[in-house]
Amino acid sequence: MTTQAASAPAGERKDLQTTKMMRTVMGNYFAELENGPKQGKKTAWCTSVGPAELLRALGYNVYFPENHGAMLGATRMATDVIPLANARGFSPDICSYLTSDIGAYLKGETPLKKMGMSGMPKADVLVFNTNQCRDVKDWFQFYAREWNVPCIGIHTPRSLGDLDEPIIEDVARQTEALVPTLEKVAGQKLDMGKFKEIVSLSRRCTDLWKGVLEAAAAVPAPITFFDGTIQMGPAVVLRGTQSAIQYYEALVAELKQRVTDGVAAVPGEQFRIYWDGMPVWGKLRDLSTQFMNLKTAVVASTYCNSWIFEDLDPADPFRSMARAYCRLFICRSEDAKEAYMEQMARKYKVNGIIYHDSKTCPNNSNNRYQMPERLDAKLGIPHLVIHGDLNDLRLYSEEQAKTNIQAFVEGFAQK
Repeated sequence: MTTQAASAPAGERKDLQTTKMMRTVMGNYFAELENGPKQGKKTAWCTSVGPAELLRALGYNVYFPENHGAMLGATRMATDVIPLANARGFSPDICSYLTSDIGAYLKGETPLKKMGMSGMPKADVLVFNTNQCRDVKDWFQFYAREWNVPCIGIHTPRSLGDLDEPIIEDVARQTEALVPTLEKVAGQKLDMGKFKEIVSLSRRCTDLWKGVLEAAAAVPAPITFFDGTIQMGPAVVLRGTQSAIQYYEALVAELKQRVTDGVAAVPGEQFRIYWDGMPVWGKLRDLSTQFMNLKTAVVASTYCNSWIFEDLDPADPFRSMARAYCRLFICRSEDAKEAYMEQMARKYKVNGIIYHDSKTCPNNSNNRYQMPERLDAKLGIPHLVIHGDLNDLRLYSEEQAKTNIQAFVEGFAQK
């Protein structure tokens, strides 16, 4: 979260100076979305781990409604607009990104207006990948019916263990099959040279974003999960662009300097935690403050690492995208997830793991099939389950969460 200025006395949290640059980078992104139609550019909606590189290669401005969902949660608008989607037949039990976004559309209110936009950009085509969940397809189909525009996508297998070649081949062919429709809507043919260049840029962005997150393996950590939820913006909406690369080059350099100088994201860091599951978007600042007061750094997360795509290869764009987007944590098997989390817990030297059991996001809640107990036995560290939701704060008991977190951290000290 945002913190005290860089000139603050020792012992107080200092701002990441690079964040000022991010405001410009993200501001330019929203301005392009707003002005694109006036300039004859088409707008493609894309799920956050969908084929953004392909869309950019075809000249689309790419909009990510999950980013909008997170903004609705962070600004606490979500709880007010979710009931509007429920009244239109969307269950209160399904993804609250979906119900927040559609509710905001129905009400005509959006935090995008504070970003200089007139509202949510109308899609010329909607492109999904079900590697995250089935809800993204249903979400996009609502707008396809609303605007009478094409909705196309990739159906990725779930609970994947080994990424076998037949699976990768199938997903690659599905991605290639999108091209004729996307070319027709865009009014241009796919330039493979440009496509490969954008995949190369996306891979560079991934490598830099990984460097940002891995800086937190240092003790003390120069960045936390709460910082990551902000810093991830360009990695989500601008991968495949030079602006994202320039931003993360600056951020990596600043974090390296912080590690050299021993600058802690949590002054007086005593304990370290891994956060699994979705953020509680409307309570990030409050949670960040509580952990800081407890001298506890949340140093790593499943969520922020979801935008690391090391399989991307410009020499083989379709197959490498398929492999990268199948390797996504959320669509892997329990065994693969468990092995990943064990590796992360050891790498970041954590004292414990917090699992956020998000009511409307079962796909990103990893505490439901005994994984915490299995990892406790392997790692010899405790866990805590926080019950809540990514966006719907009616499902989150703040006092209960605060009490449980405090007791959890106090347990580290006693041990």
